[in-house]
Amino acid sequence: MSALPIHPVSHPIEGTIRVPGSKSITNRALLLAALAEGPSKLEGALFSDDTRYMEAALNLLGIPVRADEKASTYEVEGQGGVFPAAEAELFLGNAGTATRFLTAALCLGQGTYYVDGIPRMRQRPIGDLLGALKQLGADISSTNDCVPLEIRANGLKGGAVKLRGDASSQFLSALLLVAPKTFEGLKIDIDGPLFSKPYVEMTLRMLEQWGATSSHTDLSSFEVPGQQDFQAQNYIIEPDASSASYFFAAAAVTGGRIRVKNLGKDALQGDVGFVDVLGQMGCTVKKGKNYLEVSGPEGGKLRGISVDMNAISDCVMTLAAIAPFADGPVEINNIAHIRGKETDRIAALSKELWRLGVKVEERPDGLTVFPAKKLKRAAIKTY
Repeated sequence: MSALPIHPVSHPIEGTIRVPGSKSITNRALLLAALAEGPSKLEGALFSDDTRYMEAALNLLGIPVRADEKASTYEVEGQGGVFPAAEAELFLGNAGTATRFLTAALCLGQGTYYVDGIPRMRQRPIGDLLGALKQLGADISSTNDCVPLEIRANGLKGGAVKLRGDASSQFLSALLLVAPKTFEGLKIDIDGPLFSKPYVEMTLRMLEQWGATSSHTDLSSFEVPGQQDFQAQNYIIEPDASSASYFFAAAAVTGGRIRVKNLGKDALQGDVGFVDVLGQMGCTVKKGKNYLEVSGPEGGKLRGISVDMNAISDCVMTLAAIAPFADGPVEINNIAHIRGKETDRIAALSKELWRLGVKVEERPDGLTVFPAKKLKRAAIKTY
């Protein structure tokens, strides 16, 4: 494995930038375009392992998807909720969104489908999603509630289900994305507090953008009518807010200024809330319709904070990386669910910060990062 040397900077980082498209939006849009009737074009799309696995899977299912990576576009010939292939073997690597969303979507089809991934994906349980789909009439075989799966699809009737709120929000999003194409629609009740609410809100807003109606009560109960049609369209994908967080953080610790274009105050992605966390740490934040801007405090003198990162947990790694530069401890709370990602993110952060000479206190649901007078040179593992 090759190493990437990182050299310290000696001046404030400043500029106006564009970042690649959102992975979360790209994979949702690919599926919605596939379920729509007719051609859709996705502009500003992200090309990553997760989106390439989704693209390849849709093609195997008989949904023509044409990719132009240089132009950052996908063209999708939607089949109106039908998967022409009566049988397919789908390998989805370690792509969580593709695995969860396609597992639900395949139940709409007519045929036998196999879903698998890398060894780590075989350790990431999706039992809550499988249980809900089985309640709705799906016929699915699994190994220990993980992939590999065999799905014997005959359409999805619909009905009422319950989901744990502390399970992955991708399970709920998967059900919401396919609900309009069920026969009877879905009623979903959430048991306990709902984690990662911004991702669910993103899914609801995208359903509306693609022509489907839904309703909810305080994000604790959802109703989606069945037999709806998604509208094929030209769809512009927002820049990825999680990726933007790295540049905002660089401005914060160097006392610089970064503006990200085409990512504004009304963005679909909850991760734009990371700029507010930086605001608590002493940064100046500006929000426009088509931009977000962060200016770091003079000399990058950040304040220590205690913050609940449950809603924007994909930005935990960014916050932990700049936490050693704060003038006091940075306490990151309510993120137990990120232990079940592609790796145990809390343990990984703790281990790699210790390599740099940073004191970290790890908890089951979070960690506290203490100020470091000086960082040690180290080789960091990226998992």
